[in-house]
Amino acid sequence: MTDISRVFATYALTQSVFSDSAYDAAKTFLLDSLGVGIAGSNAPFQDSVHAVVRQWGEGGDVHLWGCGQTAPQASAAYLNGFQIHSMEYDCVHEPAVVHPMATILAAIGSEVEARGKTSGFEVLEALIVAVDVAVELGVAVKSPLKFFRPATAGLFGATLGIARLRGFDEATALSAMGCALAQCAGVMQAHVEGKPTLPVQIAGAARAAVVACDLAQAGLHGPEQSLEGPFGYFAMFEDEVDMKAAAAHLGKTHRITEVSWKPFPTGRAAQGGIPLVQRLMEQGVTAENLEYLELQAPPIIPRLVARPATTGMSPNYARLCFPYLAAITLTRGTVGLEDFTQDSLDDPDLLTLAGKISVVTNHVEDPAEFVPQSAKAVLSDGTERLAMIANLFGSPTDPLSREQHLEKFRTCVAFGLSKDKAGTVADGLIARVDHLERFDDVRDLFRLAGGIIL
Repeated sequence: MTDISRVFATYALTQSVFSDSAYDAAKTFLLDSLGVGIAGSNAPFQDSVHAVVRQWGEGGDVHLWGCGQTAPQASAAYLNGFQIHSMEYDCVHEPAVVHPMATILAAIGSEVEARGKTSGFEVLEALIVAVDVAVELGVAVKSPLKFFRPATAGLFGATLGIARLRGFDEATALSAMGCALAQCAGVMQAHVEGKPTLPVQIAGAARAAVVACDLAQAGLHGPEQSLEGPFGYFAMFEDEVDMKAAAAHLGKTHRITEVSWKPFPTGRAAQGGIPLVQRLMEQGVTAENLEYLELQAPPIIPRLVARPATTGMSPNYARLCFPYLAAITLTRGTVGLEDFTQDSLDDPDLLTLAGKISVVTNHVEDPAEFVPQSAKAVLSDGTERLAMIANLFGSPTDPLSREQHLEKFRTCVAFGLSKDKAGTVADGLIARVDHLERFDDVRDLFRLAGGIIL
């Protein structure tokens, strides 16, 4: 068997050629992820999670985004990872079903502040190779999603990104991967039930990447076949895998260039349906005249977001509930960060409207495919309206414009920070990320994300 783990480790440590498009995409999704992480400082359960992590120990000089506070590196990686994914607004690689930047940026951002002077080029290249690792672990899989891949595959990407920044040799990097395998976790049950432990799994993976590299650097020997071994990652976490293809494709295409924005703060599986509802509204469909609306989509969509809207549902559940999201869209025209208050979640008119909306499987068989999708609305007078999409808004085939990208970012920063800070922080982060490759030391980027005005 090809030594797959060694191939991944060697690639992450030594890759030296990167395309301009990869650098550009890394900057784009670095900014996007900082924005959603700052917004997450105002997320449900954020105070509870922070209080728990504070019990693990005080001190440290790694900033918590949007909070103006610091923590030890592993704790900061945990909290920033929780915040990035807590609003379901972070970017995603759709074929891999991986939110690559959540675990990876939380871990690498903590490493940059903890280790000292790090250049913009070093950060961008660590992000690129880390995303390559995480995504290749996802796209190599041919069977339906079983474990929560943003945390499991993301852990290996984050671990090797840190290993690159620390200058590990191959043996130490392999041990770090083995130590990551020892902590690898994240299942889909939280998604099924709509529980807030989804971002907890991201948080745990970001922290585990730091711990794995610390242990390996201290001389702890981890398994060397963490990916391909009989009880390694692929055997234990996935069913049908082409391991050789995963290793062979490394570096052929930098996967960061294939990542999609989330235009709405919801599960990505709901984000084809929201524009379809908007198109139906352009055809005269309203909350008042709707009799019934049906979204037809590939099997992953109903599997992830067909759940019914119910009284007392949590924000996490609602972000993964297409009937509720469609009702919000029909009522307010779009879905935003402010649409998950308890008043909205329990609004009887929204719940009644959501009861008229369903999700069914179309003809697509690919377990990881998100498109095509279509929506049919039947009106109270019996007439029908139809809409279809072949690409998801925010994907590389239908990307956000620069203006839309920055508008989302500024909205996130304003949601997480006070009015007196939000504009200054947003302007400063945009300027720094736009020219990140010019900086020999980028620690100020993450301090600014912490709300520290420089």
